[in-house]
Amino acid sequence: QVQLVESGGGSVQAGGSLRLSCVTSDNTYKRACMGWFRQAPGKKREGVALVDRTARTTHSDSVKGPFTISQDNAKNTMYLQMDSLKPEDTAMYYCAARRPSATWCNFYQPDFPYWGQGTQVTVSS
Repeated sequence: QVQLVESGGGSVQAGGSLRLSCVTSDNTYKRACMGWFRQAPGKKREGVALVDRTARTTHSDSVKGPFTISQDNAKNTMYLQMDSLKPEDTAMYYCAARRPSATWCNFYQPDFPYWGQGTQVTVSS
C-alpha cells in the first residue's frame, strides 16, 4: 500500500507563501491522479488542486491563481506552492492519490483510497 507523507506546513502572515510537499513511497503513483485537499475547522474537506497522469493540472476556483500544483517524478514528490495566503486558507492540508488504474481525475473524494496524515497551515491577519 502506498504511503503519502506531507510536509511544509506552518504559520505565516497574510500575504506570505508556503510550499507543501507530498512524497509517495511507490513510484508507480507518478502515473496516478493525485491531489491536494484541505479541511478548515468546522468545515467539510474540500479539493484544492489535482494533477493527472498526463501532468494536466486542475485548481479549484477558490485557489486559482495564488496556488500551483506540480510534481517531480524523479523525486516521487508532489508540491503545492501557495502564494498570497489569506486567513481563510487556514486548514489542515492533505495529499491523496487514486489508484494508477483509475480513469478519471476529479475532486470526488471517495475515489481517493490513499491519504497522507496532513500538514497544518495557519495564516494570521
